[in-house]
Amino acid sequence: MLVYGTKVVIPAEVEIPSLRVIQEAKLDDAEWIGVRQEQLMLIDEKKLDAVCHGQLYQNRMASAFNKRVKPRQLIPGQLVLKKIFPHQEKAKGNFTHNWQGPYVVH
Repeated sequence: MLVYGTKVVIPAEVEIPSLRVIQEAKLDDAEWIGVRQEQLMLIDEKKLDAVCHGQLYQNRMASAFNKRVKPRQLIPGQLVLKKIFPHQEKAKGNFTHNWQGPYVVH
């Protein structure tokens, strides 16, 4: 019981009512079944919306990343350098090299 004499309701129960909340609202069975079916149908729509939103987000991130990528043609026999990223063990220290190599393209 809270200060004002009402029972505690979990925030999830406000959006998707549980049996206890329905009994307190005094809904009849037919009305409750109809409301519950509508909620279950909306769940599928919300899942599809979430999937579509995720795919759009991934496409936007990929296009933003690909804007900075410069395509290069590597020819066999060409010398190349390999970048050492900050999370690799060889990148420890201020005065270490940023690149490894040179390597020959085969």
